[in-house]
Amino acid sequence: MSVTYLEAIRAAQAKALRENPNVYIYGQDVATYGGAFKSTKNLAKDFPGRVLDSPISEDAMVGSAIGASLEGMRPIVEMQFADFSANGFNQIVNHAGGYFYRTGVSCPITIRMPSGGNPGSGPFHSQCLESVYAHFPGLIIMTPATVEDAYTLLLEAIAIDDPVLFFEHKFLYNRVKAEKLPEHFSFSAGKARIHRPGRDLTVVSYGVTLYDSLAAAAELEKEGISIEVVDLRTVKPIDTETILHSVANTGHLLCISEGWPWGGVTAEVVARVASKGFHLLDSPPERMNSRDTPVPYHPDLWLAHKPSIGAIAKKIREMLDW
Repeated sequence: MSVTYLEAIRAAQAKALRENPNVYIYGQDVATYGGAFKSTKNLAKDFPGRVLDSPISEDAMVGSAIGASLEGMRPIVEMQFADFSANGFNQIVNHAGGYFYRTGVSCPITIRMPSGGNPGSGPFHSQCLESVYAHFPGLIIMTPATVEDAYTLLLEAIAIDDPVLFFEHKFLYNRVKAEKLPEHFSFSAGKARIHRPGRDLTVVSYGVTLYDSLAAAAELEKEGISIEVVDLRTVKPIDTETILHSVANTGHLLCISEGWPWGGVTAEVVARVASKGFHLLDSPPERMNSRDTPVPYHPDLWLAHKPSIGAIAKKIREMLDW
Protein backbone atom coordinates (compact mmCIF):
# COMPACT_ATOMS: atom_id res chain seq x y z
CA MET A 1 0.00 0.00 0.00
CA SER A 2 1.49 3.34 -1.06
CA VAL A 3 1.95 6.45 1.07
CA THR A 4 1.21 9.94 -0.24
CA TYR A 5 3.20 13.11 0.49
CA LEU A 6 0.26 14.34 2.62
CA GLU A 7 0.06 11.09 4.57
CA ALA A 8 3.80 11.31 5.25
CA ILE A 9 3.30 14.73 6.83
CA ARG A 10 0.46 13.40 8.97
CA ALA A 11 2.53 10.36 9.98
CA ALA A 12 5.51 12.51 10.98
CA GLN A 13 3.31 14.66 13.21
CA ALA A 14 1.76 11.57 14.81
CA LYS A 15 5.21 10.11 15.49
CA ALA A 16 6.41 13.37 17.05
CA LEU A 17 3.29 13.64 19.24
CA ARG A 18 3.64 10.02 20.32
CA GLU A 19 7.33 10.21 21.21
CA ASN A 20 7.58 13.68 22.76
CA PRO A 21 4.94 14.94 25.25
CA ASN A 22 6.11 18.53 24.67
CA VAL A 23 4.99 18.51 21.03
CA TYR A 24 1.59 19.98 20.18
CA ILE A 25 -0.15 21.25 17.04
CA TYR A 26 -1.82 24.65 16.81
CA GLY A 27 -3.68 26.20 13.87
CA GLN A 28 -6.97 27.09 12.28
CA ASP A 29 -9.34 24.11 12.02
CA VAL A 30 -6.58 21.58 12.75
CA ALA A 31 -8.51 19.76 15.49
CA THR A 32 -12.21 19.38 14.74
CA TYR A 33 -11.89 19.61 10.95
CA GLY A 34 -8.49 17.94 10.62
CA GLY A 35 -6.84 20.84 8.81
CA ALA A 36 -7.67 22.57 5.54
CA PHE A 37 -5.98 19.73 3.62
CA LYS A 38 -6.60 17.01 6.24
CA SER A 39 -2.95 16.89 7.26
CA THR A 40 -4.01 16.57 10.92
CA LYS A 41 -6.97 14.24 10.35
CA ASN A 42 -7.78 12.16 13.47
CA LEU A 43 -4.78 13.49 15.39
CA ALA A 44 -6.98 15.42 17.84
CA LYS A 45 -8.79 12.16 18.63
CA ASP A 46 -5.57 10.20 19.01
CA PHE A 47 -3.84 12.88 21.10
CA PRO A 48 -6.50 14.65 23.19
CA GLY A 49 -5.65 18.19 24.25
CA ARG A 50 -2.56 18.41 22.05
CA VAL A 51 -4.08 19.35 18.67
CA LEU A 52 -5.68 22.73 19.22
CA ASP A 53 -7.83 25.01 17.07
CA SER A 54 -6.60 28.59 17.03
CA PRO A 55 -8.33 31.90 16.40
CA ILE A 56 -8.06 33.35 12.91
CA SER A 57 -4.95 35.31 13.81
CA GLU A 58 -1.60 34.19 12.43
CA ASP A 59 0.11 36.80 14.58
CA ALA A 60 -1.40 35.26 17.72
CA MET A 61 -0.70 31.71 16.54
CA VAL A 62 3.02 32.32 16.08
CA GLY A 63 3.34 34.58 19.12
CA SER A 64 1.79 32.02 21.45
CA ALA A 65 3.97 29.26 19.95
CA ILE A 66 7.10 31.32 20.59
CA GLY A 67 6.06 31.80 24.21
CA ALA A 68 5.33 28.10 24.64
CA SER A 69 8.67 27.12 23.10
CA LEU A 70 10.49 29.29 25.63
CA GLU A 71 8.82 27.23 28.37
CA GLY A 72 10.05 23.93 26.93
CA MET A 73 7.30 23.05 24.45
CA ARG A 74 7.82 22.18 20.78
CA PRO A 75 4.88 23.66 18.87
CA ILE A 76 3.92 22.79 15.31
CA VAL A 77 1.98 25.72 13.84
CA GLU A 78 -0.03 25.09 10.69
CA MET A 79 -0.75 27.98 8.35
CA GLN A 80 -3.77 27.17 6.23
CA PHE A 81 -1.86 28.69 3.33
CA ALA A 82 1.70 30.02 3.31
CA ASP A 83 0.31 33.31 1.99
CA PHE A 84 -1.48 33.94 5.28
CA SER A 85 1.81 33.84 7.20
CA ALA A 86 2.32 37.46 6.16
CA ASN A 87 -0.05 38.32 9.00
CA GLY A 88 2.44 36.75 11.41
CA PHE A 89 5.51 38.16 9.67
CA ASN A 90 6.70 40.28 12.59
CA GLN A 91 6.50 37.37 15.01
CA ILE A 92 8.35 35.05 12.61
CA VAL A 93 11.25 37.23 11.46
CA ASN A 94 11.74 39.64 14.35
CA HIS A 95 10.86 37.47 17.34
CA ALA A 96 11.35 33.80 16.42
CA GLY A 97 14.25 34.40 14.03
CA GLY A 98 16.14 36.74 16.33
CA TYR A 99 15.38 35.33 19.76
CA PHE A 100 18.46 33.16 20.24
CA TYR A 101 20.74 35.95 18.99
CA ARG A 102 19.28 38.38 21.51
CA THR A 103 18.98 36.10 24.52
CA GLY A 104 20.87 32.83 24.01
CA VAL A 105 17.57 30.98 24.56
CA SER A 106 16.40 28.56 21.87
CA CYS A 107 13.05 28.95 20.11
CA PRO A 108 12.16 25.47 18.76
CA ILE A 109 9.02 26.06 16.74
CA THR A 110 8.00 24.48 13.43
CA ILE A 111 5.71 26.42 11.10
CA ARG A 112 4.13 24.33 8.36
CA MET A 113 3.54 26.34 5.18
CA PRO A 114 1.23 24.81 2.52
CA SER A 115 2.51 26.70 -0.50
CA GLY A 116 2.67 26.84 -4.28
CA GLY A 117 0.13 26.70 -7.04
CA ASN A 118 -2.81 24.49 -7.90
CA PRO A 119 -5.11 24.97 -10.89
CA GLY A 120 -7.60 27.71 -10.03
CA SER A 121 -6.09 28.61 -6.64
CA GLY A 122 -5.29 32.19 -7.59
CA PRO A 123 -3.02 34.89 -6.17
CA PHE A 124 -3.88 34.56 -2.47
CA HIS A 125 -3.39 30.80 -2.06
CA SER A 126 -0.54 29.94 -4.42
CA GLN A 127 2.49 32.01 -3.51
CA CYS A 128 5.95 30.56 -2.88
CA LEU A 129 7.41 32.59 -0.01
CA GLU A 130 10.50 30.56 0.87
CA SER A 131 12.82 33.21 -0.63
CA VAL A 132 11.24 35.93 1.50
CA TYR A 133 11.85 34.11 4.76
CA ALA A 134 15.27 32.80 3.71
CA HIS A 135 16.42 36.42 3.67
CA PHE A 136 16.25 36.60 7.47
CA PRO A 137 18.95 35.11 9.73
CA GLY A 138 17.92 32.64 12.41
CA LEU A 139 15.33 30.78 10.32
CA ILE A 140 15.78 27.35 8.73
CA ILE A 141 13.86 26.88 5.47
CA MET A 142 12.90 23.37 4.37
CA THR A 143 11.37 22.58 0.97
CA PRO A 144 10.70 18.83 0.69
CA ALA A 145 9.82 17.39 -2.73
CA THR A 146 9.55 13.68 -1.98
CA VAL A 147 7.47 11.53 0.37
CA GLU A 148 10.64 10.51 2.21
CA ASP A 149 11.70 14.12 2.76
CA ALA A 150 8.21 15.22 3.75
CA TYR A 151 8.44 12.65 6.55
CA THR A 152 12.08 12.83 7.64
CA LEU A 153 12.62 16.56 7.26
CA LEU A 154 9.47 17.33 9.25
CA LEU A 155 10.67 15.09 12.08
CA GLU A 156 14.02 16.87 11.92
CA ALA A 157 12.33 20.26 11.94
CA ILE A 158 10.48 19.39 15.15
CA ALA A 159 13.69 18.15 16.78
CA ILE A 160 15.82 21.17 15.84
CA ASP A 161 16.24 23.85 18.52
CA ASP A 162 15.82 26.67 15.99
CA PRO A 163 12.67 27.98 14.30
CA VAL A 164 11.96 26.06 11.09
CA LEU A 165 9.64 27.06 8.26
CA PHE A 166 8.49 23.91 6.46
CA PHE A 167 7.29 24.68 2.93
CA GLU A 168 5.16 21.76 1.72
CA HIS A 169 3.88 22.11 -1.83
CA LYS A 170 0.11 21.61 -2.10
CA PHE A 171 0.33 20.25 -5.65
CA LEU A 172 2.31 17.30 -4.29
CA TYR A 173 -0.05 16.36 -1.45
CA ASN A 174 -1.92 13.56 -3.20
CA ARG A 175 0.05 13.29 -6.43
CA VAL A 176 3.41 12.07 -5.13
CA LYS A 177 3.56 8.59 -3.59
CA ALA A 178 6.05 6.10 -2.21
CA GLU A 179 5.80 2.45 -1.34
CA LYS A 180 6.44 3.07 2.35
CA LEU A 181 7.96 5.49 4.85
CA PRO A 182 11.61 5.05 5.83
CA GLU A 183 12.12 3.11 9.03
CA HIS A 184 15.73 4.09 9.61
CA PHE A 185 17.18 7.45 8.64
CA SER A 186 19.63 10.09 9.78
CA PHE A 187 18.84 13.77 9.90
CA SER A 188 20.25 15.63 6.92
CA ALA A 189 18.91 19.19 6.68
CA GLY A 190 21.13 21.34 4.52
CA LYS A 191 22.28 18.46 2.30
CA ALA A 192 21.18 18.40 -1.34
CA ARG A 193 20.47 15.18 -3.22
CA ILE A 194 21.34 14.22 -6.78
CA HIS A 195 18.16 12.63 -8.12
CA ARG A 196 19.48 11.97 -11.60
CA PRO A 197 23.17 11.84 -12.59
CA GLY A 198 24.22 13.43 -15.88
CA ARG A 199 27.19 14.78 -17.80
CA ASP A 200 26.00 17.69 -19.98
CA LEU A 201 24.23 20.22 -17.73
CA THR A 202 23.26 20.63 -14.07
CA VAL A 203 19.69 21.52 -13.15
CA VAL A 204 19.23 22.66 -9.54
CA SER A 205 15.67 22.70 -8.25
CA TYR A 206 13.47 21.99 -5.23
CA GLY A 207 9.84 21.36 -4.38
CA VAL A 208 7.41 20.75 -7.22
CA THR A 209 9.79 21.89 -9.96
CA LEU A 210 12.00 18.90 -9.19
CA TYR A 211 9.45 16.77 -11.06
CA ASP A 212 9.28 19.16 -14.02
CA SER A 213 13.09 19.09 -14.15
CA LEU A 214 13.19 15.30 -14.09
CA ALA A 215 10.55 15.11 -16.84
CA ALA A 216 12.51 17.57 -19.00
CA ALA A 217 15.68 15.53 -18.42
CA ALA A 218 13.87 12.36 -19.52
CA GLU A 219 12.67 14.14 -22.67
CA LEU A 220 16.16 15.40 -23.51
CA GLU A 221 17.68 11.97 -22.94
CA LYS A 222 15.90 10.87 -26.12
CA GLU A 223 18.05 13.44 -27.94
CA GLY A 224 21.26 12.15 -26.36
CA ILE A 225 21.45 15.00 -23.83
CA SER A 226 22.40 13.92 -20.29
CA ILE A 227 21.07 16.17 -17.50
CA GLU A 228 22.07 16.00 -13.83
CA VAL A 229 19.17 16.99 -11.52
CA VAL A 230 19.94 18.25 -8.01
CA ASP A 231 17.23 18.67 -5.36
CA LEU A 232 18.20 21.32 -2.77
CA ARG A 233 15.77 19.87 -0.15
CA THR A 234 16.47 22.86 2.11
CA VAL A 235 17.08 26.35 0.76
CA LYS A 236 18.53 27.64 4.02
CA PRO A 237 21.06 26.30 4.74
CA ILE A 238 21.97 25.66 1.13
CA ASP A 239 24.37 22.96 -0.02
CA THR A 240 26.80 24.96 -2.14
CA GLU A 241 29.36 22.15 -2.13
CA THR A 242 27.09 19.65 -3.90
CA ILE A 243 26.04 22.26 -6.45
CA LEU A 244 29.64 23.19 -7.27
CA HIS A 245 30.67 19.55 -7.50
CA SER A 246 27.89 18.92 -10.01
CA VAL A 247 28.76 22.00 -12.08
CA ALA A 248 32.39 20.89 -12.10
CA ASN A 249 31.23 17.70 -13.82
CA THR A 250 28.87 19.30 -16.35
CA GLY A 251 30.11 22.86 -16.96
CA HIS A 252 26.59 24.31 -17.13
CA LEU A 253 23.99 25.43 -14.55
CA LEU A 254 20.27 26.05 -14.78
CA CYS A 255 18.40 26.74 -11.53
CA ILE A 256 14.60 26.40 -11.49
CA SER A 257 11.93 27.49 -9.01
CA GLU A 258 8.20 28.18 -9.00
CA GLY A 259 8.92 31.31 -6.94
CA TRP A 260 9.26 34.78 -8.40
CA PRO A 261 12.60 35.85 -9.89
CA TRP A 262 13.44 38.97 -7.87
CA GLY A 263 15.74 38.10 -4.97
CA GLY A 264 14.81 34.44 -5.20
CA VAL A 265 16.49 31.15 -4.36
CA THR A 266 17.53 30.78 -8.00
CA ALA A 267 19.33 34.14 -7.85
CA GLU A 268 21.21 32.97 -4.74
CA VAL A 269 22.30 29.72 -6.38
CA VAL A 270 23.47 31.48 -9.54
CA ALA A 271 25.33 34.11 -7.51
CA ARG A 272 27.15 31.46 -5.48
CA VAL A 273 28.21 29.50 -8.54
CA ALA A 274 29.28 32.66 -10.39
CA SER A 275 31.32 33.74 -7.37
CA LYS A 276 32.87 30.44 -6.26
CA GLY A 277 32.73 28.35 -9.43
CA PHE A 278 33.08 30.75 -12.35
CA HIS A 279 36.09 28.80 -13.61
CA LEU A 280 33.92 25.66 -13.81
CA LEU A 281 31.38 27.14 -16.24
CA ASP A 282 31.29 26.68 -20.01
CA SER A 283 28.25 28.96 -20.40
CA PRO A 284 26.60 31.73 -18.34
CA PRO A 285 24.61 30.29 -15.41
CA GLU A 286 20.88 30.69 -15.98
CA ARG A 287 17.67 30.55 -13.92
CA MET A 288 13.98 30.00 -14.57
CA ASN A 289 11.14 31.24 -12.39
CA SER A 290 7.46 31.97 -12.55
CA ARG A 291 6.55 35.22 -14.25
CA ASP A 292 6.86 38.41 -12.21
CA THR A 293 3.09 38.85 -11.82
CA PRO A 294 0.47 37.74 -9.29
CA VAL A 295 -0.46 34.07 -9.71
CA PRO A 296 -3.39 33.88 -12.18
CA TYR A 297 -6.64 32.09 -11.40
CA HIS A 298 -7.32 30.37 -14.73
CA PRO A 299 -5.68 26.93 -14.93
CA ASP A 300 -4.32 27.57 -18.43
CA LEU A 301 -2.83 30.91 -17.42
CA TRP A 302 -1.40 29.33 -14.29
CA LEU A 303 0.36 26.68 -16.39
CA ALA A 304 1.80 29.41 -18.61
CA HIS A 305 2.82 31.45 -15.57
CA LYS A 306 5.27 28.92 -14.13
CA PRO A 307 8.20 26.98 -15.62
CA SER A 308 6.91 24.11 -17.76
CA ILE A 309 8.58 20.91 -18.90
CA GLY A 310 8.72 22.18 -22.47
CA ALA A 311 10.14 25.56 -21.47
CA ILE A 312 12.81 23.90 -19.33
CA ALA A 313 13.86 21.59 -22.16
CA LYS A 314 13.99 24.51 -24.59
CA LYS A 315 16.14 26.56 -22.23
CA ILE A 316 18.57 23.68 -21.78
CA ARG A 317 18.95 23.26 -25.55
CA GLU A 318 19.71 26.98 -25.88
CA MET A 319 22.31 26.82 -23.14
CA LEU A 320 24.08 23.85 -24.68
CA ASP A 321 24.17 25.67 -28.03
CA TRP A 322 25.83 28.73 -26.47
